[in-house]
Amino acid sequence: AWAHALASSSLGDELVGPFQKGRGGPGGWWIIDEPEVHFMLDTEVTVPDIAGWRKDRLQEPPSGHKIQVIPDWICEIISPSSKSTDREIKMPLYAQYQVPYLWLVEPKERLLEAYKLEGLSWIALGTFSNKDIVSVEPFDAISIQLADLWM
Repeated sequence: AWAHALASSSLGDELVGPFQKGRGGPGGWWIIDEPEVHFMLDTEVTVPDIAGWRKDRLQEPPSGHKIQVIPDWICEIISPSSKSTDREIKMPLYAQYQVPYLWLVEPKERLLEAYKLEGLSWIALGTFSNKDIVSVEPFDAISIQLADLWM
């Protein structure tokens, strides 16, 4: 749906400049839309809406489409049809494989939920809504105007 694609594209746009290209931010990340992440090759596979890897862990982009390096951050854009999968299947899977950060964005509700992994449990860093201006890990070097994700 339009709202899902707009939120995903807009968030990626906010992050690529400062974190991937180092424009107005620290750089040092790869930010990728819909990567095919293989936690276990051809067995445990997901395609998150957006994912990020620190370049000190993933120095060169993989040559193929099967990415076997665990992301440092994942963002799922939640739609009514994906809500239970994202929350009940993917969240525990990401914790199991030690993804350090997870963001859930709900365009319909105009919400961003940010989580940090501690052990095997997600700890909420905050729930932000509508027009909030957000600085949250792991991208707390910048502020994101959430209204830009919905409009």
